[in-house]
Amino acid sequence: MKRHEFQRMRHEARRRTLTVTRVQSLSPRMTRVEFEGEDLKGFVSPAFDDHIKLFFGDAMRDFTPRRFDAARGTLTIDFALHADGPAMRWVRSAGPGTRLEIGGPRGSIVVPDDFDWNLLVCDEAGLPALGRKLEELRAGVPVTGLISVASAAEQLEFETRAAWSPRWLPRDVEGEDVAATLRRALREFTWPRGDGFVWVAAESSVARAVRDEVVGVHKHPPEWVKAASYWKRGEADSHERLD
Repeated sequence: MKRHEFQRMRHEARRRTLTVTRVQSLSPRMTRVEFEGEDLKGFVSPAFDDHIKLFFGDAMRDFTPRRFDAARGTLTIDFALHADGPAMRWVRSAGPGTRLEIGGPRGSIVVPDDFDWNLLVCDEAGLPALGRKLEELRAGVPVTGLISVASAAEQLEFETRAAWSPRWLPRDVEGEDVAATLRRALREFTWPRGDGFVWVAAESSVARAVRDEVVGVHKHPPEWVKAASYWKRGEADSHERLD
């Protein structure tokens, strides 16, 4: 495989029924749920920003597998509590023994850990994938985070071997125009020498604005950028790749 080449993979699409073993509050707007179940046999999630479908009655939503432990047979999913809806109502009432159906991931895009540096840009919806990326990166590689959150109470701690430098951008301080805040932060960012991977995950209009800034203004190679709309204001389920 060539240096910096993204690897695309396809997986078996099937539904799995899982059981909640633990529910943990990480912040006022982030709840962690751990699942187990025999149906996890054969489950794979090789990419840090994979998406699986969670089924809540007639509704389904996209979520990132925050951590999959094949040896223990457990799957962890972090829920960003940013709006009311079937997913939020489910997680607020979930406890040990609660059951849930999931599906996927149908495919993965695996980013090689061979870049000289990484820049991760997101809002709360992207935090589970960001945390997983940090855990999986090699020791010492420079990683900068530009992260929009509601307030300082939403800042999370991550375990990582990488050289992690987060810049948290609370909206109660920076203002509610997240696109403008992140674009300003990008202009203040000192772009390192060498080859860098840039990842963007946020509300649709924000993700597009950030990608345009990275590629159009800062002329970062588009093939080294992975951007996605993780949600769209006013729509229930709208995950979409932008790169």
